[in-house]
Amino acid sequence: MSKRAVLEVIALDVEDAVAAQAGGADRLELVTDMAADGLTPSRETFAAIRSRVDISLRVMLRLADGFAAGDVDALVRHARELRAEGADEFVLGFLDEAGGPDLAAVETLVAALDGCRWTFHRAIDRAADRDALRKQLAELPGLDTYLTAGAAGGVDEGLPTLVAEAARRGEPGYEPRLLVGGGLRLEHLPQLKAAGLDAFHIGGAARPEGWAAPVSARAVAKWRAAVDA
Repeated sequence: MSKRAVLEVIALDVEDAVAAQAGGADRLELVTDMAADGLTPSRETFAAIRSRVDISLRVMLRLADGFAAGDVDALVRHARELRAEGADEFVLGFLDEAGGPDLAAVETLVAALDGCRWTFHRAIDRAADRDALRKQLAELPGLDTYLTAGAAGGVDEGLPTLVAEAARRGEPGYEPRLLVGGGLRLEHLPQLKAAGLDAFHIGGAARPEGWAAPVSARAVAKWRAAVDA
């Protein structure tokens, strides 16, 4: 198995997915509606993308902007539909009003995933207590990744936290991989890699012409080269 660092790219549609794979992405995060920071795509979109690329696809489970779970029954229906279509990796994460993990919602949704691997997304960056959140989620099946910038404001603000958490890898609650994303720039990579971080997530950075334009294979290839350097 390859030991190279993971490069994950946000994809909204088939064009994004094909370009991201061509540029060297290892995995895609599939979403719709980036105006709401990424919501659950349709099963038809998933199926179309799955038919065109052969890299890993992590599908967002989120129905509204913000970090409240909202209609959990609807989330479960979407998850089951996507599972029936062949999805086997997901992204989710919900907080309660106090800023802790919404365990009831997360546990219900994880049960519907039936052992699939999943990422707890940047809700961790809005949590009242990151350490407590990690320990509360530690025993949930399938959780193998935290997507985080280290802080709500992005990687510029969160670098010290990312470095400190990387040093705790393997401790209870710190077994999942850190996937760094949220204002991530190429100049952050040397410090992050020196700290042992080996998974990186880009969205806007893969689209030099903005979110209205598709993913650029050339931009992804530039990141691939930097991640591998």
